[in-house]
Amino acid sequence: MGSNTVIKWSKQIKSAQVAQLIKAERDIQKAIVIFDSATAEYTNGFRHSHQTFSLMISRLVSANHFRLAEELLCRMKEEKCNITEDIFLSICRAYGRVHKPLDAVRVFRKMKEYECEPSQKSYITVFAILVGENQLKLALRFYRYMREMGIPPSVASLNVLIKALCKNSGTMDAALQIFREMPNRGCPPDSYRHGTLINGLCRLGKIGEAKELFKEMETKACSPTVVTYTSLIHGLCQSKDLDSAIRLLEEMASKGIKPNVFTYSSLMDGHCKSGCSSRALELLDMMVSKRHLPNMITYSTLVHGLCKEGKLQEAVEILDRMKLQGLRPDAGLYGKIISGFCDICKFHEAANFLDEMVLGGISPNRLTWSLHVRIHNIVVQGLCTEHPNRAFQLYLSMRTRGISIDAKTFDSLVNYFCNKGDLHKAAHLVDEMVLDGAFLMRNMECCGRCILGSKEGAEAAELVQVELMGRALDYMHDISECEVLHTSRSN
Repeated sequence: MGSNTVIKWSKQIKSAQVAQLIKAERDIQKAIVIFDSATAEYTNGFRHSHQTFSLMISRLVSANHFRLAEELLCRMKEEKCNITEDIFLSICRAYGRVHKPLDAVRVFRKMKEYECEPSQKSYITVFAILVGENQLKLALRFYRYMREMGIPPSVASLNVLIKALCKNSGTMDAALQIFREMPNRGCPPDSYRHGTLINGLCRLGKIGEAKELFKEMETKACSPTVVTYTSLIHGLCQSKDLDSAIRLLEEMASKGIKPNVFTYSSLMDGHCKSGCSSRALELLDMMVSKRHLPNMITYSTLVHGLCKEGKLQEAVEILDRMKLQGLRPDAGLYGKIISGFCDICKFHEAANFLDEMVLGGISPNRLTWSLHVRIHNIVVQGLCTEHPNRAFQLYLSMRTRGISIDAKTFDSLVNYFCNKGDLHKAAHLVDEMVLDGAFLMRNMECCGRCILGSKEGAEAAELVQVELMGRALDYMHDISECEVLHTSRSN
């Protein structure tokens, strides 16, 4: 696989010895070195076996080295090494794990080419990957293909089919129909299937039907699990029926079913969205007392809820608690707290959290770009009133990091420097405005308003206005020339 390092082997090198070393090596690059060094022993009569090939492929896909794994698959075929179904499935599952379901299907289709006949297990595995990745149309086509290939319905395949049908309001009735028919096919009811349907009904807002199905479980001697309870609790919270959700939590305790992080997080989310963040904090304490560590979803829910109610001090305490647990707040959490401080005109505090976010290495990406632009601009605009120097420093930082600056931010800064009498800096800012395409006539007018009563100042302001008008006209002229050139080239 491209390694030049060689390991000295004993004369009687065996496949089991190579497999043992590969298995013991945690570093994938060193594991590759071991495998390649053993390959170099082909001249001495050694051959990789199914054991070493399958183990190396498993290690490679675990480290997301898919190309190398598929190359080894080709080598196995060339060396006429027995290729089993499990090797293909390990690659398919790995592609599913990294959200590449189409690659999982591609590898599945290779099986017959490698003289490996897929069993029911392979079909159901790929079907489940497609459903898990919400490739519903493809999943249902694949299910029809399974039936055409003579794969009979089984408990496992029907469970996956129900899960697929529960994801769409238009197919929910079909899921319920299959569910009702399953006992006639020799498939007794189970908690997993009930939980899937309850989760689907709750997600579609059909809480009444979900509650009926939940009650039905007891009549069929089918005990709800923590997942079933959590699905219904989440649905009740989404429909703002918090009292019923709490009663279910109490029922879980009476039956000895321990709530998990997701159970508590669902309850906290429901209370925060209903403006009851104080109760959500009580649930947090209850959860921690049961030795359940909050996760990112738990903390995000609480910060959003507390900020929504204007409880910024409590939100900051939750953020600190999160950091102490070793979890890293994301741009969304910082954005909520920064926006909260801006809403109550505490721009200095907002700037502190903005600095903390930047120093923490949280940079804009495709998803968070607009959030970064919005909060940076709001903070600069707010700082211009009482902390203008810090506003200007933040503006410079924005330019350095390539964060877009809007016209209102430029306007606030130019106004400040004009009022201060620093026309040189004001002119420089407007020059940058023109280059950024955010030029506004009112920014020139502010220069003339700044030093009334001073003849020299008024004359200077007039000169600046003339200069800025010239720059703006030059800018517009350059744009016109570019448009003409582009038109002529197009013709």
